[in-house]
This record gives sequence, C-alpha cells and structure tokens, in this order.
Amino acid sequence: MNLVQRYLELCLRLGRHVDGLVDSYYGPPEIQQRVESEEPRAPADLVADAGRLREENESAYLDAQLLGLETVARKLAGEEIPYADEVERCYGIRPHRVSEETFERAHRELDEALPPDGTLAERYQRWREGDAVPVDRLPAILQALTGRLRGLTSQRFGLPERETARLDFVTDEPWAAYNYYLGGLTSRVAVNTDVSLNASFVAELMAHELYPGHHTEHAWKESRLYRDEGRLEESALMIGAPQSLIAEGIAGLAIDMVVEDHDGFAAEVLGEFGIDYDADAGRRIREARGPLERVVPNAALLLHEDGISPDEAQAYIQRWGLVSEKRATHNVSFITHPVWRSYITTYADGDRLCREWVTDDPERFKRLLTEQLTPADLG
Repeated sequence: MNLVQRYLELCLRLGRHVDGLVDSYYGPPEIQQRVESEEPRAPADLVADAGRLREENESAYLDAQLLGLETVARKLAGEEIPYADEVERCYGIRPHRVSEETFERAHRELDEALPPDGTLAERYQRWREGDAVPVDRLPAILQALTGRLRGLTSQRFGLPERETARLDFVTDEPWAAYNYYLGGLTSRVAVNTDVSLNASFVAELMAHELYPGHHTEHAWKESRLYRDEGRLEESALMIGAPQSLIAEGIAGLAIDMVVEDHDGFAAEVLGEFGIDYDADAGRRIREARGPLERVVPNAALLLHEDGISPDEAQAYIQRWGLVSEKRATHNVSFITHPVWRSYITTYADGDRLCREWVTDDPERFKRLLTEQLTPADLG
C-alpha cells in the first residue's frame, strides 16, 4: 500500500474518534470500507502512524497535513500541547492577539454608523439579528442569489463541467448554514431556518458556502487534482489541518472576488423580492465591524494561554464583540472543545492570509481554488 493510501487510512481512522473531523471523503470506497470494518485504532498508535508517514513523505503539502493530524492524534492520546503550539501545528499559522484599542476604534466607528436608540451592543445586535429575511421567502431568495453568484463565478473563474449544488432547509442546528461536499462535484448546503438570516448576510453566506467559496473550491480540486492528476489525498477534507485554513480563507474572500459592491448586489437581488436593504448603511457597518472578527480568537488565547475562566471569556466576548449572552456562550463552548478549540483561528487568519496573498488578482484566487497550497506558500 502506498503512502497516500496510508494517509487516507490515517484520516479515516482519526475520524472514527472525532465526529466531523473528516469533513468529507469521496476517495476509494475500499479504503473507507476497510477502516470501518476494523476495530478503532488507539490514538497512541495513530500518533505513531502519522510519525512514520512524515518520515517517509517528501511532499511539503502532505507534511503540513500530517503535522496537523499528528497533533490531533496526540491530543486524543491525552498529550497536553500549549494552545499556540497546537494552533500553529494544526493550521500553519501561530495565533496572535489584537489589542483592545483596535476594538475600541471599531466601537467608535460603529457608534457613528448604527441607527440610534439603545446601548451600542443593543444597536449592533438589533442590526445583526434583526431585519431578517422572511422564512417563507428565504428559499426563493437564496436560489436567486445562488444562480447570480454561480454565473459570476463561471464568468470569472470557470467551473468544472457537471458540478452541481442544492440547498436544503433544516432546523435545530448550531450554525446558519453548512456545506456538505458529497463528491461527484456535488454539494448539499443545509440552511438553518431557526437562525434569523439578516438581509446583509444572505449574499455573503451563499458566496461563502457555494460560489465561489467552499463548493467551488472542492469541485475544482476534485476535478483537477483528484480526477485529472490522480492525487488521492485530495479526497479527504480534514479539519485540524492547514487545508481547512485555506478553505476558510477562500470562503471568507469569496464574495469580494465576484462582486465589487456586495451590499449593493444584495440590495438589488433582495429588492426583486420586495425587501428593502440599505446598502449604504450596511457598507458602513460592515467596514466598521471588521476588527471584531478577532474578539473570539483573542478570548481563546486569554482562556488557554493566560488562564482566564470560561465565564470571564464569555464576558470578554460580550463586551468587545457586542454580542448577546447566548451567542457568547456558544462561542465559549466552541473554544473550550478539546479538538475544535483551535479551529476558531481559521476564519480570521485564513481570510487575512488569502486576502493579502491574492491582492485582488483573479489568477491568484483561481490558484487557491485549484492548487494544493499551504499557509507557508502564501506567507
């Protein structure tokens, strides 16, 4: 059995210990069947497996992936790894803090941009959680946005032949939407109708999950890397490895790569369904709130590196992120999870890394969609 096949075995064996660690697998079914038929392999043995693969491997891409997966296995085996080291080993970027002065400036700018009446947190939450797209019109609006974004993506970056995606509407989930990549150039995006989807958010959400975000990246890489070039390793989409940071960076940058003014774009499409959206106000608020994406990663560092309590982390997120107690509680549950706690860094750091590397160059964005690049390649 060659090294890549053993790598896929490692991915699938780790996935038996952590639900969701394998975000998607569309590789050789016999490998998956073999792993599923065996007794779960002990984490300590998986650490050893990852180490042997790293010794034999000569690919920089696979080495970065294996370092992340070895780290996941070490944590499963009970090893204590300092938080910043864990993040760097898993995702290829060492986490850093943003000063609270940055958040204070964002608060001042939001104070000027948000409609009046209430505290700053109340006003921000009213803007973020209010003005929801009516659930009965949501399917038609999201389909319209998806169709428009797909056309723009195809014009600018192309799409593999016969790629397809569908929207499903679900309830009782902790997220707003999730892309389930099924293989065969197909995605299923589940949209949670329990979550109020703000008019300012829906276009960004569809770009993030579908075009030219997660679905577009996965379909291109399946088509070009897996099918055309025979790179079997691409068929396992793994949490806990740099592949995820690049994917979140692509998705965070997605809408800006196909739409010059995405608030204006959202307002135009929503207007076709009789929904008013103030694009000018949305634009000002979006620009002002950008630094607040760093609040939760800061809280994770304070909790794991400085030793503040979960209650203190929640208060920190509420204060600086201007979010509700419910949202802050959810954030804390995420950053205290033994496996998922390091994933929070992929959003802001992935976006920053990819954005700085692409610098509005569509050819570079196309490379992100179609090549096996690591954070070190972009740094």
